[in-house]
Amino acid sequence: MKDVSKEFEYNGKKYKLVFNLNVMEEIQDQYETLDKWGSLTDGSNGEVSAKAVIFGFTSMLNEGIDMENEDKGTDTKPFTHKQVGRLLTAIGLESMTKQLNDVVIESTKSEEKN
Repeated sequence: MKDVSKEFEYNGKKYKLVFNLNVMEEIQDQYETLDKWGSLTDGSNGEVSAKAVIFGFTSMLNEGIDMENEDKGTDTKPFTHKQVGRLLTAIGLESMTKQLNDVVIESTKSEEKN
């Protein structure tokens, strides 16, 4: 697994999505496996689960905030579930869900052996 992050901008502010072992652990605690959560967020089984998408985004955004707080000595507050839901609604659920899945896929790709 690789630490992968992706930034996006909304209303002039940059946000960082991070997928790493900490986020993976949170998802597994809530959904048992990454595969179960992934099937809820990619829409492959029908409708996308808003709860699963918001949960993943909240974990990924808050991990980015934690890392930035540690690196820069800042004290940015983490997002709540409802704040992330509003943010995703304003930006667009479909495009943001694609970004979420892209970050997860990129971080969990097997690294090719040299």
